[in-house]
Amino acid sequence: MLQMALQIVMAGLAMGAVYALVALGFILIWNTVSVVNFAQGDFVMLGAFVGVGWVVNSLHASTTVQLLAIVALMALFGIAVAAGLYHPLRRAPQLVVVTATLGLSMFLQNAVVLVWGPEPLFFAGPLGNGTVILLGAKIYAQYLLILAALLVLMLVQEALFRGTSIGRAMRATAQDAEAARLMGIPTAWMIAATFAWSSVLAGLAGWLVAPLFYVSADMGVTLSLKAFAATILGGFGSVPGALVGGLLLGVIESTGSFYASSEFSDVIVFGVLIATLLFRPQGIFGELAALERP
Repeated sequence: MLQMALQIVMAGLAMGAVYALVALGFILIWNTVSVVNFAQGDFVMLGAFVGVGWVVNSLHASTTVQLLAIVALMALFGIAVAAGLYHPLRRAPQLVVVTATLGLSMFLQNAVVLVWGPEPLFFAGPLGNGTVILLGAKIYAQYLLILAALLVLMLVQEALFRGTSIGRAMRATAQDAEAARLMGIPTAWMIAATFAWSSVLAGLAGWLVAPLFYVSADMGVTLSLKAFAATILGGFGSVPGALVGGLLLGVIESTGSFYASSEFSDVIVFGVLIATLLFRPQGIFGELAALERP
């Protein structure tokens, strides 16, 4: 009984870690430019295709080269999105920019089909089908890799944002872009850096989750919706909320799928979303904002 419960929780935490990485991308861009990037899940899909379809299957690169290539290419892609999509629309109504991200999502899905074909790709991952015995339970080693990667990425993000001048400039831009600009901070470059980092997080999430599923053009849609539910559960705009919301949602989904049916996993996730909006719309770490009525 204990071993089965541990397997369920570890599977949920692993998927929750992926949701958390996608949710962090949502929140970083929202805090910086007040736009919900609905293509964030497709950044995950693109990272998986770049890593599996090109770096692994075509170049047969080592794990280290895979990681470096994904980080470099997804960072460049994030900068390109900031320069080519957000910057020209920075003074447009918010709805226009959100619609543009939806258009980017559809473009990416069709682009990967044209480049890599409609057939899903398989990726065994660096650990293969290896397992680890933990308290008597047999745990898929990829789950532990995903959780370790989340921890490392959060430490890197903390060091970047608090320990470097670029990170502090990114935080200042997120808090008040106009004041940051008046203080001499190149806010356009800081926004591009934020898009780059959120793209790197998504790309690495795609590489990490690829061994758990077949890599397909539509995988980003489901991840995006569930990660968005995690941001609402944790508290929209809160970085700790993204982490806790993602991990908690993953465990709830895994537990519900085991005791009910995997066919109901989406129902469980969005049921949690609806319940959160009904009973605690500010999320776990959020605060209710007072609305002024005329």
